[in-house]
Amino acid sequence: MSLEDGDPARPRGQQVSGEVSGAPRLRGMGTAAPGGSRTEAMAESWEPGPAPGDGDVTPAGASQRAGQPEEALMRELSELVQKVVKSSSWWERHGVDISILACSFLLLPAGFLCLRSAQAIPFLAGVLTLGVVHHTLTVKGSHLASHNALTESKSWSKVWAIFFIELCSAFTVEQATYNHVKIHHGYTNVIGLGDSSTWKLPFLNRYVYMFIAPLAVPILTPLVALDLLRNVEWKAALRTLCCMFLGFYCHYWLLLHVSGFQSPWSALLCMLLTRSLLAHPYIHVNIFQHIGLPMFAADHKPKRIHLMSMGVLNLPRNALLDWSFGHSLINCHVEHHLFPSLSDNMCLKIKPVVSQYLKQKKLPYNEDTYSSRLQLFLQRYEELMVHAPPITELVGIQ
Repeated sequence: MSLEDGDPARPRGQQVSGEVSGAPRLRGMGTAAPGGSRTEAMAESWEPGPAPGDGDVTPAGASQRAGQPEEALMRELSELVQKVVKSSSWWERHGVDISILACSFLLLPAGFLCLRSAQAIPFLAGVLTLGVVHHTLTVKGSHLASHNALTESKSWSKVWAIFFIELCSAFTVEQATYNHVKIHHGYTNVIGLGDSSTWKLPFLNRYVYMFIAPLAVPILTPLVALDLLRNVEWKAALRTLCCMFLGFYCHYWLLLHVSGFQSPWSALLCMLLTRSLLAHPYIHVNIFQHIGLPMFAADHKPKRIHLMSMGVLNLPRNALLDWSFGHSLINCHVEHHLFPSLSDNMCLKIKPVVSQYLKQKKLPYNEDTYSSRLQLFLQRYEELMVHAPPITELVGIQ
């Protein structure tokens, strides 16, 4: 199957980048994924060195490309990336992203103090500052922490995961890691597992979903987290509840005592405003980069390198989103899915190596613009977000 790149006239079977044509055939709409228990999912994270195959059985012709087994392709790419990682300094591997998070913390006092002003421009500057800082900590920080990409220390990785995911984002570490790292990354675009279906709300129409519903993300996130606490041990649930309360209360207290809000309702309204400032691109990015791309049944998915190259898409660089969400969620999403333990800055550094390798091997390297994907989802919302997506049938990877 090909990518749907926003051009209604483009037939299925062509990639957005134009590198690959004659792609696999599709079955009909609405086919369910057989088998595959969520509790049996395992993370497919990357460690330096050869990357083994995932052991799936694919139809005849899908296991080789130009005489090379898929395991050899992934191993060769891993070796190229490993050379880049080994030649990189600590600053490149972790320091750049830690500095971005540290700068965000340093901007917090300025944001809260700007909200004291009765003038519109300083007040809006405070809202913008706190909104960007909030999303940098909760999206970029939480994402890096969930993949242990902030530090090479396992103990500190756990600490940062609790801080960014539970205190800042009001979610539980165990469920965030399970759903994102083990399910979404382990089974990217596999129907019923990692197909991004958690972002679908089929009872909403396209305009409500794309432009109004994102405003509810700050409210829905802790509610979903509370519901998921039933699936974790009581100690983890208690820790999450304490961290969630502390995070919300600190934000609320600072708005009252530093920013000078006179009523609880005005402070809560400001909290909602700042926490939903970038909620629209947050929702859009999560669906643009996977939904509408090839989808697979659990028992007929390709091996790792094809699964990630076919089912993941990069968006162009954007200064605001690169800072707030990180390169691995915007313009290096393909690289991130292939090597998820690397930091945002390292994903950016290995991008030329990965893109050149995939194109050289005639593998998909999917890229499209934000506006093009938005147009596609508005035009084909019923097909992509309401009905079950079609399943890609691998009859041979050309």
